[in-house]
Amino acid sequence: MRRQQLPVSAMIKQHLKEYSSIYLFVFVLFLMGVIFGAIIVNSMNLSQKEDLYYYLNRFFGQVAEGKVASAADMFHQSFFHNLKYLGLMWILGISIIGLPVILVMLFIKGMVVGFTVGFLVNQLGLKGFLLSFVTVLPQNILLIPAFIIMCSVAISFSLKIIRQLFVKKSSTLEAPLTLFMRYASVFVFIGVIAVLASGFEAYASPFLMKNIVEFVSK
Repeated sequence: MRRQQLPVSAMIKQHLKEYSSIYLFVFVLFLMGVIFGAIIVNSMNLSQKEDLYYYLNRFFGQVAEGKVASAADMFHQSFFHNLKYLGLMWILGISIIGLPVILVMLFIKGMVVGFTVGFLVNQLGLKGFLLSFVTVLPQNILLIPAFIIMCSVAISFSLKIIRQLFVKKSSTLEAPLTLFMRYASVFVFIGVIAVLASGFEAYASPFLMKNIVEFVSK
């Protein structure tokens, strides 16, 4: 007997309830990456910090003079970078054996965010915090949940496939095609979030960054 199709909201609620432990684990892993990135900043020697700060100052000068890539170029670069990263997570979820790689990728994403914010604050103090607030935080408000959702869904999808392969036939098991279509729809949703985040990064962040850079340079 065919099971009754649940509304989307009910499916999401059921999914979150069933895999809440996975979401918690993934969130903690990302947070550990952020903390580790901040620790790396404090473990750098003076020479390394000076070298990075030199390139950072050069970048600030280019931003202040308006010598940055066009918004369209920045959008395409940001979007395809994020899409490739998220797409690789999605593909690794299908492969099953790629689960450890997905976790490493999420940890690295958190480490990059933690290192960027940590370095700006370490070198510029309050001004660095303001700079990271307009350059790192806005798009990551969308991207961080997107990466956490993609990682968690990829893990849960792999677990369901493993269950399909090794558990005997049961009325509670869903058809593989249904699972895949649902998994693909999540990736489409994540792709929309990536578009919004890249749009903000390309069209809004440069304007905000220029004003903060002028303030930092004073």
